[in-house]
Amino acid sequence: MIVKRFVTALMALTALTAVLPVSADTLDGADTAWILTATALVLFMTIPGLSLFYGGLVRTKNVLSILMQCFAITCLVSILWLLVGYSLAFGDGGSLQAFVGGLDNILLAGVLEDTLSGSLPESSFALFQMTFAIITPALIVGGFAERMRFSAVMIFSAAWLLLVYAPICHWVWGGGWLSDLGVMDFAGGTVVHITAGVAALVAALVLGNRRGFPTQAMPPHNMTLSVMGAGMLWVGWFGFNGGSALAANGDAAMAMLATHISAAAGAFTWMCAEWIRYGKPSALGAVTGMVAGLGTITPASGFVGPAGALVIGLAAGFICFVATNYIKRSLQIDDSLDVFPVHGVGGILGTLLTGVFASNALGVFSGQEDIAIGSQVGIQAIGVLATLAYTAIVTFIILKLTDVLVGNRVSEEEELEGLDLVSHNERGYDL
Repeated sequence: MIVKRFVTALMALTALTAVLPVSADTLDGADTAWILTATALVLFMTIPGLSLFYGGLVRTKNVLSILMQCFAITCLVSILWLLVGYSLAFGDGGSLQAFVGGLDNILLAGVLEDTLSGSLPESSFALFQMTFAIITPALIVGGFAERMRFSAVMIFSAAWLLLVYAPICHWVWGGGWLSDLGVMDFAGGTVVHITAGVAALVAALVLGNRRGFPTQAMPPHNMTLSVMGAGMLWVGWFGFNGGSALAANGDAAMAMLATHISAAAGAFTWMCAEWIRYGKPSALGAVTGMVAGLGTITPASGFVGPAGALVIGLAAGFICFVATNYIKRSLQIDDSLDVFPVHGVGGILGTLLTGVFASNALGVFSGQEDIAIGSQVGIQAIGVLATLAYTAIVTFIILKLTDVLVGNRVSEEEELEGLDLVSHNERGYDL
């Protein structure tokens, strides 16, 4: 009888434990394992993914410079994130909390083996966020490709990380004023794509067009590299968006599903638009549309369903295609690798459409949030405008200061020779 009562009590205690909520301060092994995997995937997006994607799109004489810039930015941002970047983005800002974090976590002070951030070791959270900080300034490289001094790239990237990326990251994800306002950005529509796109456009305008643009043809030198890099970006983006759930749960799974659907729809739409307009679909168009679909779904990925993701991907493929042609052909702005029309326009579009498709009142197109249809759009628009204006102004100032310090642009003779030899005394190919 005693044994029977003991077993009954034990079963009741087990059942009670199963239904009680787990403390947010309890380490979860499954969540931790997923975030560590997602971190590796996001780093994989920059090196080798973005490096190869961008490297194949430039001319032969500049391929190594692109690879080197992406690699060096990875190293530089990693060190800066350790020193002060993480603290500015996610630290307690005290009286300045609405705008920027504090300095309590310089050199990751206080981040120990047993320090938790929700159900994760804080070290894994800091490392995951570091990979986002790495790829954002690396994306900007496409705006000034083939004409910016390596020293200027390094100084600009360092200053931009601390003065643009870290504050806006804090606004949205670190408890700043956009977070308090209720802006929804699951994985970086504002923090990553709008900031990188706008900064690339400003850089293209400040540095001016490449010598010979737009009259001289400047086709990609190696589409094989670019398609390989694009494939790596597609795979890595599962960590980018799925990992932003910060847990191994249904939100992560739905974010990954939405990400894949939007990428496929963006690539297919761009390919069809190109086929109709120019008579033939191109590999360049397909991979660019894929990136547009990925960038556009990023802010919405954890809030929308698969049908909503399909609409977002279709819109991304068409609108970013139109934007790219307009900027290159009509405005004749040499955003060399189309960073603004793909990432900037995609980030804006995705952030606004999050306010529509996040609603759970759209039938088969419903998202996961209990909000009225379109009621969130105004808040999203404020986030877009604030991010756009701040990024443009501060990026312009940084570029002007960098020009005074070391000079932003190589000479005409150096541009003709190519940055591989001029900046690194090496060639990408020894044929």
